[in-house]
Parts: sequence; C-alpha cells; structure tokens
Amino acid sequence: MPEPTDPRSVDAAHSRPAGVDDATVAALGELSKALETVHRARGHLYSMHQLIGGADATLDRAVELLRAAGHQQIADRVEADLIGRNVLPGRWTFQLVEEFDDGYYATFQQVERAARDELVAGRRHIHEAEMKQSRRTAGRPGHEATP
Repeated sequence: MPEPTDPRSVDAAHSRPAGVDDATVAALGELSKALETVHRARGHLYSMHQLIGGADATLDRAVELLRAAGHQQIADRVEADLIGRNVLPGRWTFQLVEEFDDGYYATFQQVERAARDELVAGRRHIHEAEMKQSRRTAGRPGHEATP
C-alpha cells in the first residue's frame, strides 16, 4: 500500500490532501458524523416499515379470534378502521420510505459527497484515520496502521 501523504493518516486513501487545514478536516468529520446519524435514522424508518406491516398482518388473526369469541362489533371495527389503514394521509410506510430515500436521504448523501469531492479529493474518514493514527500504539498487536 502506498505511504500516506500525511503522517497523521493510516494510509494514502484516508490522508488529507496537501494544503487542507485542520478546520476543514474537522468540518468534514462533523458532516460525515451527521450523515452516519441519518443512515441510522433510515434504518429505524425501515424498522418502522416492517413493524407496521407485521402489525397489520397480525390484525387478521386478531379479527379471526375476536369473531370466534363472539365479539363481532369489535372485530368489524378492527377490520374497518385498522386493517390496511394509511399511517399518514394517503401513505403506507413503503411510501414514506421511498419519499425519504428519494428526497432527504439522497440529497444528504449528494451534498456530503460533493463537499468531500471539492475539499479533499473525495477521500472519506480523514478525521477518523488521523484519530486512529494518533491513538494507536505502533508495533503493538491489534494496533496495526492498515490490514
């Protein structure tokens, strides 16, 4: 692997290009951290999508059991008011996921990548790579700079 261009980095792919200052690396680190948080939020949105879908499917069994127990009116209400209901006006969760992915999420990824492309030649995780280099103990097992 080529030597890093900056001794603060673990490898060339994660080193800061010449002339890039600490403030820029810190700012891009925060932008990356924010994107990572949005990735996690997206995962929670997909979890909601799957959980709501599972709950909706479970309602079929609840209706069946309510009817078998003689609770026709409650079964009718569950069936009419809950099964297949939109979670937001006009939308099921798959539509929320699609709108989020195509809108906010896609835009966030594009802006973060454009900032990296413009400021550090597209390199990722420079801040973290420099942190790794400063915190590792050279020569110790488990503290290698690269794989």
